[in-house]
Amino acid sequence: MSTPQNQPPPPLSQNFLDSASHHDEENFENDFENDFEYQNTETLNKIPFILWVIGIGFIVACLMFGNGNSISQIFVAIAAIFCLTLSYRHPRQALWVFLIYTPFAGTVAYWIGNDHPIFHLAKDGLYFPALIAIIQTARQQRLPLIIPKSLKIPLLSLFGIALLTFVYVNGGQQLSSNPDGQPLLIGIFGLKVLMGYIPLILCAYVLIRNREELHFLTRLQVVLAIICCVLGVIQYWLVVTGKCPDNTGLPDHLLLRANLQRKCLVGGALGYYPANNFIRLPGTFVAPWHWAWFLISSSFFCFATAFSDPKLYWRTAGWLSLSLVVLNSILCGQRTALLAVPIIFVVLVIATSHIPQLKRLVIILLGIVLFMGGTHLLFPSIISQRLESLVSRWNASPPAEFVTEQAEWTVRKHQGVLGNGLGRATNSARALGDTKLVETYYPKLLYEIGPLGVIAFFAVVTTLTFQGFRAYHQVQDPSLRGYGVVFWVFVFLISYNSYWYPLDTDPVAVYYWFFAGVLLKLPHLEREEIKTLAESENMDEQKPELSSSQGN
Repeated sequence: MSTPQNQPPPPLSQNFLDSASHHDEENFENDFENDFEYQNTETLNKIPFILWVIGIGFIVACLMFGNGNSISQIFVAIAAIFCLTLSYRHPRQALWVFLIYTPFAGTVAYWIGNDHPIFHLAKDGLYFPALIAIIQTARQQRLPLIIPKSLKIPLLSLFGIALLTFVYVNGGQQLSSNPDGQPLLIGIFGLKVLMGYIPLILCAYVLIRNREELHFLTRLQVVLAIICCVLGVIQYWLVVTGKCPDNTGLPDHLLLRANLQRKCLVGGALGYYPANNFIRLPGTFVAPWHWAWFLISSSFFCFATAFSDPKLYWRTAGWLSLSLVVLNSILCGQRTALLAVPIIFVVLVIATSHIPQLKRLVIILLGIVLFMGGTHLLFPSIISQRLESLVSRWNASPPAEFVTEQAEWTVRKHQGVLGNGLGRATNSARALGDTKLVETYYPKLLYEIGPLGVIAFFAVVTTLTFQGFRAYHQVQDPSLRGYGVVFWVFVFLISYNSYWYPLDTDPVAVYYWFFAGVLLKLPHLEREEIKTLAESENMDEQKPELSSSQGN
């Protein structure tokens, strides 16, 4: 019998739901795709969504107007309400917008938001509602929230230690006679910085459903890199030609520092003092350090597209983006980018040399060498200045010695097994109270959450690195394997990097966890393609049999 029209359709993947607790992440995506869309549609269609949003926005506007808030503040509040609700209702689209917005968050915060704190958290208004929607659907369908399963114990251990630190250390500071700021708020902010973006592993696993979406992701990163790098070059031109003022006229302690008083075109803190050959460009980000790590991370994604994309014009775009990344690493004045970007290219060439497309790799490497040589011929003074700055800085403070000094200082200063409190070494939490600037990541963790927390975090990244290694080795398709190698090298290098704190700041804090999830998804993409191909072949074989039987 057919189902009556007035009855609701049967729930999707019912057999899976009955035994979901016995399934691992390999079976996660098929059921989650269907159940996610179905569950959200069934739940949200029961509510006149737009009426609720308009009503809540009207009430908030009335309350703010009654309290004397300005029209611009009311407008921002209403826009935030719409952003939160739309992100919750359309989590996939919100995640794509989140990835697009991340490189421009600093520009929006300083040029549109006038450094208001809410604009620094605007991207989280896209991310967290989408994450809540994904988690709710996963829990309703009894699907795993932690991927891979082996990450569960290290991750819960880290969360437990962080929670104990928050309760006993931050809570004790709050109850003391001299709380030194707002310890509980600092702890909440520190917990968000430490673990807030780890669920991006799950989000990426859900978002990338097939090879086409993987290509869209990598091409999107290439387009973003090209746009940001072109803006970075224009910013450099405006600064050196005097269109934007340099640091001349500032107090002596600001002459050789990037600061917001000299921001130019895009981004935030900028520094340029030609008398000392000093330049620090922020690009589209809040500060030069963030821009340097965007260039470093973009070198991985642009390389992946230039090497593994099936379309020639996108491989060409990948090559163009690589050239712009190299050019900006030279112009921006950040020694870390100048040193790291060429080394990353060499490492990736070696790591991907076992994949049978060596000729393309050689061409890419040769092109980069020729590009850097041409840059040296056209701008010899710039190259020599950057190299002199790099050598002088290296001699003054070698990275190994710098990390060792930071570690020794942290060992002397950290208190107890649980550390000095969440957020107490998180630079972005300095507005909430006294924080220490620890410029190396693992010593920073030791200062905040103690030795047990460092061990737990190390277990998390080690498990993730090992599972990522297993994932890309399971892939046989050369193109997917090429993506996997590049993503794994990125995860590996960031996991054990202790110089500075990229996992605390944009964009690496986003890209690391997200592309770890993409890396873990690659074997599933290949299995689904093989399964689809086998099904299509079976259907092709059945068609002649059906035709002959019908003829008989």
